Amino acid sequence: MSEEPVAPVRIDAWLWSVRMFKTRSAATEACRAGKIKVDGEPVKPASKIVPGVRLQISRPGYAVILEVIRTHAKRVGAPVAQKAYKDHSPEQVRPRDVGLPRRERGTGRPSKKERRQLELLRGYTKRQGTGQ
Repeated sequence: MSEEPVAPVRIDAWLWSVRMFKTRSAATEACRAGKIKVDGEPVKPASKIVPGVRLQISRPGYAVILEVIRTHAKRVGAPVAQKAYKDHSPEQVRPRDVGLPRRERGTGRPSKKERRQLELLRGYTKRQGTGQ
């Protein structure tokens, strides 16, 4: 009784099964957007993968590089999922680890002007209706 199937598996199903994406539809969308590459080439969600293939997953600000060791079509637990691939990603500082300014505790809510400045700093707003 073998636990490691070697049959080709759809790439979106494999990414979901080894917990790289929370949902299979999110994995499918990432493939369609060109964020998943197999051996340097963008792939469609229905592309089949087998052990030995190298994947690159583009995330905001960094990339994850994986080598497929085992294929799974169904979602598996985290300990089993970690054994299904080998991570070759370079060590990087993720963008969210860089701190943004924070308000001191007890200073109350930000004023409208302060809130707008924070939104501009974080890149959330387009300044609608001000003519700028």
